[in-house]
Amino acid sequence: MSSKKILDSRKLLGAMPRTDLKELGLLYKGLMKKHHPDRFQDEGERVKAEEVSKHLIDAYHFLVSIHPETHATNKEEFERTATTSVISDWRYKAMTLHLIFGDGSEYEYFGVPQNVYNKFVNNNGNLRFARRHILSVFTYRRLKKVGPTEAES
Repeated sequence: MSSKKILDSRKLLGAMPRTDLKELGLLYKGLMKKHHPDRFQDEGERVKAEEVSKHLIDAYHFLVSIHPETHATNKEEFERTATTSVISDWRYKAMTLHLIFGDGSEYEYFGVPQNVYNKFVNNNGNLRFARRHILSVFTYRRLKKVGPTEAES
């Protein structure tokens, strides 16, 4: 299940669910060239282009953060967090579950149904439940990376 943010970001960039990172980058660069504020002399057009550019930048970075290629690159770190760290806090809003792990890393999971979230809460944020029913099931992105000094302390 996709979230509105995923769908809106894909639509803005003209990306499909299977668009690879290289193609995503090409789509982004093409749109940024077209909408770059420096291309416009008229102040009103420049302001509008700045707004469009901000949305393009946000959409691109968001799609890169949830992309399977990005996940593959960060798999070792994610696996370490998912198997050895506790879930220290969480927030849930509009089918998006924000998890904060004991090692300081933070992840967002999209499209999490209310019933799955309720079961998670009823399990007191149990990592074992999360690994089985959330971490490996829903589209996610890392919000905060754990630095080497943070992980070691």
